Amino acid sequence: MTLNYRGPLPKRAIGRVNAWLTALRSSARWGPMLRRHLTIVTYTGRRSGRTFSTLIGYRRQGDIVTITVRMPDAKTWWRNFTGAGGPLSLDLDGAARTGHAVARREKGHVIITVRLDRR
Repeated sequence: MTLNYRGPLPKRAIGRVNAWLTALRSSARWGPMLRRHLTIVTYTGRRSGRTFSTLIGYRRQGDIVTITVRMPDAKTWWRNFTGAGGPLSLDLDGAARTGHAVARREKGHVIITVRLDRR
């Protein structure tokens, strides 16, 4: 059996799960735990010039944030950070933090490394 991740049903389901997790991330009870692993990334599309926001999982060490994009061929947002990379904003520690992100392919997934700007 082959799963098609590009069809409308999975996209709708993923949208609902992301909306649910975003709401939980804002809750007083579950928020602190979820915010340690999930953040909202906001960026401007290279070609469209539009601003987008999406919920992502991340790991952080100091001023370096690492985002692993699984199934990158089914997603397009990470392509805004190929080559020299580009600016973005992350919701960390209850505030928007800006930084510069660079994406690179690695063994079936994409790694985005974000260097946060100094406050």
